[in-house]
Amino acid sequence: MLKRWMRFAAFLDDGRICLSNNAAERALRGFALGRRAWLFAGSDRGAARAAAMATLITTAKLNAVDPQAWLADVLARLPAHPARRIDELLPWTWAPPQQTQSAA
Repeated sequence: MLKRWMRFAAFLDDGRICLSNNAAERALRGFALGRRAWLFAGSDRGAARAAAMATLITTAKLNAVDPQAWLADVLARLPAHPARRIDELLPWTWAPPQQTQSAA
């Protein structure tokens, strides 16, 4: 412990450092609860697809984007979207589509 004292006591110098890992454990809770359901992904490819979708959804959440709205918009626009402009559809650059206001 004495060899690691500087790292252990770092929270005393920087108030942004959390004393516990509760935030990290809360973030992983959904994966731990879904573990039994994911056990039967069907195949290795199915498990890889589930992991890719979990990554996309988590990335959207980390960028303060509604994952359901983002996925629905991206999947609808993807077939007609040019491949050279694919970066516009990434969660950190995506903008929700402007809804047209109908005349009342």
